[in-house]
Amino acid sequence: MAEQSFREGDHVSWASHSGRGHGVVLGKITERTQVRNRTVNASPDEPQYRIRNDHSGKDVVHRPEALRRESR
Repeated sequence: MAEQSFREGDHVSWASHSGRGHGVVLGKITERTQVRNRTVNASPDEPQYRIRNDHSGKDVVHRPEALRRESR
């Protein structure tokens, strides 16, 4: 199966401990970086996405396989 790709502004959801989380993609991360004091080990071959959580307003990071595109 081909890897999913998302763009800035896409509305996505992911599985969370309280059901499904929802948010808006802020960008693609392709290098090791820090988000909310956590290290994100992303690379061009294994990118991750920075997302603004609709409920909390905080930024979260997820791998593309954990995300599902949602309509608004």
